[in-house]
Amino acid sequence: QVRLVESGGGLVQAGGSLRLSCAASGRALSIYTSGWFRQAPGKEREFVSAISKSGARTYYSDSVKGRFTISRDNAKNTVYLQMNSLKPEDTAVYYCAADPTGYDNVHKRDYDYWGQGTQVTVSS
Repeated sequence: QVRLVESGGGLVQAGGSLRLSCAASGRALSIYTSGWFRQAPGKEREFVSAISKSGARTYYSDSVKGRFTISRDNAKNTVYLQMNSLKPEDTAVYYCAADPTGYDNVHKRDYDYWGQGTQVTVSS
C-alpha cells in the first residue's frame, strides 16, 4: 500500500503560481498512474490532471489545460502539479491520488489511494 502526502498549497493572488508536491512512501510510485483532483466547498471532487506511470502521457481537465502542468520524478517518488495563472475559481482542496490498475484513468472511482489534501486559495 502506498501512502501519499501533499504539500505546497497556500494563499496566492489571482494570476500567481503555486507548485504542489505529492510524496509517496510505502511502495514505488512508479507502478501507479498518478492524478490530482480538487474539491471546492459544496462541490463534488473533480479531476484536474493525471500522468502515466512513466510520465510519457499527461491529461488535463479543460478548466486547467494550458495553465497547469503535471510531472513526476519516479526516482524521488514524487508527483508535482505546477499551477500558473491561477484564478479564484481554482480555490479548492487539492488531492493527490494513485491508481493501481495500470491504465491512464481520469475518474476518481479508479483511484484507490489518496492523500489528505492541501488547501489552495486564490484571492481576486
